[in-house]
Order: sequence, then structure tokens, then C-alpha cells
Amino acid sequence: MQLVKSFGLALLGATLLCAPAFAAPVEVRIASHVSAFSPLHAQSELFAAEIEKRLPGQFVFKLFPGGQLGKEKDLMTNVQAGSIEMINVASGVMKLDKKLGVFDLPWLFTDRDHVKRAMKAGLEDAIRTRIEEVGKLKVIGVYENGFRHVINTERAVKEPFDLEGLKIRISGGKFRQGVFQQMGATPQKVSWGETFTALQSGVVDGAEAATYGFYEQKHFEVAKHLSLTGHVYTPSFLLASNKFYDSLSDKQKKAFAEAGKAITDAAYEMSASLETKYFEEMKGKLQINKVDLDAFKKATEKSYDQYVKSQGDDYLMIIRNATN
Repeated sequence: MQLVKSFGLALLGATLLCAPAFAAPVEVRIASHVSAFSPLHAQSELFAAEIEKRLPGQFVFKLFPGGQLGKEKDLMTNVQAGSIEMINVASGVMKLDKKLGVFDLPWLFTDRDHVKRAMKAGLEDAIRTRIEEVGKLKVIGVYENGFRHVINTERAVKEPFDLEGLKIRISGGKFRQGVFQQMGATPQKVSWGETFTALQSGVVDGAEAATYGFYEQKHFEVAKHLSLTGHVYTPSFLLASNKFYDSLSDKQKKAFAEAGKAITDAAYEMSASLETKYFEEMKGKLQINKVDLDAFKKATEKSYDQYVKSQGDDYLMIIRNATN
């Protein structure tokens, strides 16, 4: 009897040793400075769902949109320090390095298809490498924040001189600031969350942003004109801290890289769909007008000379070669 009991205990021990270890899923926070109305939030959802398909049960993604874990600058600092696993941000990435300021140049892309062609032609790989080198973080995906337009309380902006004297709330780096100065506007630094009040009180006359930004902040309630300038196209960047990424197994790293690229087309489609939806919902609440693009391009040509002189033209060559 004792022999049987001993054998049974030995068998149980061997079974336990051979049983697979079911580790608890790893919690991954993805934070963003923009709201759940944004394409960035939709991209984070797409990525989380794609990882669940590839690595079921291994991760639990918790999304924190709307600056819940900090403003864009703070999120960048925290992901670099490894105190947050992942973030999805936009203009803040351009501040890592002046060369990335190419995305602040005006009318860089003709449309979304041009963006996609340029990215596939080598632009995405080039900026991924640059961001990882200067930012000390891991680029999981490059998607879309959107084309930026101008909203204001004073008049329809159809040609460059229509911006003369207007105080415009502007984000982005020095190249974008310079573009508006060339057209006679006065760039203003105002917190995004305070822009509605600034428009209402006259502290600023207008603002430039992606379509979803105007919609989510209800700027159409205080501004009269939305001018479809499309002056800047801003990508979005799904980033991971090196600390978190290095903690992943080789299989998990492969899945993250593949998932990041796999959702790219869906991310662009989602961005276009959201933009159309928000335009439709703002129609009738303010006047929406098209602009004379050729006049704007001519007025801001010097922006390119300044960029090329200091940063070279390698990114621009990729973009220009992908025009058609």
C-alpha cells in the first residue's frame, strides 16, 4: 500500500512539473492625448484586437484616450522612460527631431492615396528608423491623424490674404508656425482644451486642427467658418517603450511587429470614414468652404527652402516621386 501511495505521489509530482504554466495575461496600457472620437483611438482598438487574434489570452489592453494619463509631451516622456507601455500620438513625435519636421511643411501630400504611396515607397521605413534612433523607443505602427484645416470666427479663408491679421491657435513645430506667419496670421499657443473658450472670448480668432478635433470640441458652436485648407497632413504613431518591448518573447515581438503593419490599410480606411462622418455632422452648423490651393502653395514656397537647407531633401524626394 505504501508503495502504491509513493508511486501515486511521484506520478502527481511529475504531472505538475510537466503541466504548462498558465501565466496571467500582461496588462498593456495604450494612452493618447486625443479623445475616443479620434482615428488614433480606433487604431489602438484595431491593434488590440489583432494581437488578441494572434496571441489569444496573453495580453489585456487598456486604452486611455483624452489625455487621461497626461498631455502629449508627458506621454512621450513617459514612454521613453518606460513608465507606460504604449502610446498613440501625432505632432509630438515631430518635436523629437527637426528632420521629422517635414510633416509640418504645407501641402506636402495631394491626398490620402499620395500619403499611402509615399509610405510604401520608403518614407515609413525612413521615419521609423529616425524615430527609434532619436527617440529611444519602438515604432509599432505609422497611421493617420489626418489633414488639418482652419476654423475661425471672422471670415471664410479662401486665399492666403484672408488669414491676414487673424490670431490662430496652432500646434506643431517651427515650420508650421512659419507657414502661418508667411500668410500674415499670428500663431497663438493655447491649450487644446481651452481653445473653445479662447474662440468664444476672442483670445484667438481661429484654430487649425484635424476634422475630428473641431467636432469633438464643438468648435462649430462658436466659429462660423471651416475652410478646407488641408495645409498639413499629420501621421499618427503607435509607440512602445523599449523597456516593455524588450520584455516580450521573440514570438511576441514578431506578433506585435506583424500586427502593427497588418492593420495599416484598415487604419487608413477608418480615418477616412470618420472624417466623412464628422464633416456630415458639422454641415449646416457653420459654413464650409474650399480654398485656392495654388495661391496657398505659392505663398508658402519658402518653407521648403528653409527645410531643405537645414535637413536635406531625402524625405521630400520620396514624397515627390510618389505623386503619381
